[in-house]
Amino acid sequence: MQLTSRLALMNWLAGQGLTGLPEPELLRGFCERCRAEGLELSRGLVVIDTLHPIYEGRAFRWSDTPTNESDVHEYGSTAEGDAAKNWRRSVFYHLLEHGHDEMVIDLADAPSLDFSQIGELAENGHRHFLAFVHRFGETGALGQMDCLYSYWTTRRDDGFTEAELAALRDLVPVLGLAIKSAQQVDIVRTLGRVYLGRDASEQVLRGRISRGVTERIKAVLWYSDLRGSTGISESIGPDEIIPFLNDYAQAVIDAIHEAGGDVLKLIGDGVLAMFWGEDMAHARRAALRAEHLFRQNVAALNARRAAEGRPITSAYIGLHVGEVFYGNIGSEDRLDFTVVGPTVNEVSRIASMSRSVDRELLASAEFYKGLDAAGRRYLVSTGRYALRGIGRAQDLYTLDPEVDASEPVTGSYERYLAN
Repeated sequence: MQLTSRLALMNWLAGQGLTGLPEPELLRGFCERCRAEGLELSRGLVVIDTLHPIYEGRAFRWSDTPTNESDVHEYGSTAEGDAAKNWRRSVFYHLLEHGHDEMVIDLADAPSLDFSQIGELAENGHRHFLAFVHRFGETGALGQMDCLYSYWTTRRDDGFTEAELAALRDLVPVLGLAIKSAQQVDIVRTLGRVYLGRDASEQVLRGRISRGVTERIKAVLWYSDLRGSTGISESIGPDEIIPFLNDYAQAVIDAIHEAGGDVLKLIGDGVLAMFWGEDMAHARRAALRAEHLFRQNVAALNARRAAEGRPITSAYIGLHVGEVFYGNIGSEDRLDFTVVGPTVNEVSRIASMSRSVDRELLASAEFYKGLDAAGRRYLVSTGRYALRGIGRAQDLYTLDPEVDASEPVTGSYERYLAN
């Protein structure tokens, strides 16, 4: 590949990296441009670790022939089991352990080499193999994302020429920089979504980061906490507490997200969430759907935990509607993107009242009155109560017991929630 062609490809990578072209498209464009200039790549693989609560990293793949493989593969921990064994047999692990940056392999020698995947590449007609490890500096690493790994193959019988190897040594770091840039953006979005919530994260990433910048909105608020969690935590071993909390948090959060809500905050075993939009009747119905989905999730979770001999529980849920301030609240060096206002205090008090009246769901009068006529048929009053710290008494509502006791009513309620 001529110098002018290399510079053109480097400029393309830099430009596309700045515009945010997705990683698979970066790899595909890189490989196709190499081939157009006479560098006959047959396969390319780029691997980079990331920061993600589930995945350890991602691999991006390109091939000169159609395959059943996905362009992107997200992989879990390589610290144990078969994944660990495969990792320790990889060329990349060998390079790291021996402090090398690259390795060239004639794939005709694959049967004599104890590297994973090498034999399969040879069987698929690839003839020459080049692997790189590009290490990040201390300030350029994010957690375990401290290297970019890649390998490249050709089907040509005489393999890569020295000039082609030199071209790849020049070009792959630029590709790696573009992919690393894309991964850092993805990490920011992932961490924002996981730690701030879906809508709050989008608001922050769109630039709403100034202290005191809030929006006055009307929303349905959800507050839930687990039944008897303190007693359960005291009765189980320390190593069981976090799995216990995680199981039930997953059941709550999955239900809220599936129904279109946003989780704003985890407070111990409590969850604060909201449902909002132009149609508040729709937001109210979405909150009821989330509550119904949560009960289904808990039924399945409790069946599994009981079979394992582990403690089970459920949750008290309070629903309320009102105006809140939504935005950045806190100090100059520690902000929280959340909601504040009397409505937040009231919904937590309503959830607390659930214990006193022995109802797993309590909704405020404001929530009840804003439902359509069909929705109001499924709620019944539990009485009028003065909530602690709230100056006025109000009626509170719960699901009609017939929703659980009568199969026709259950079906009717589920159809209502689904519409």
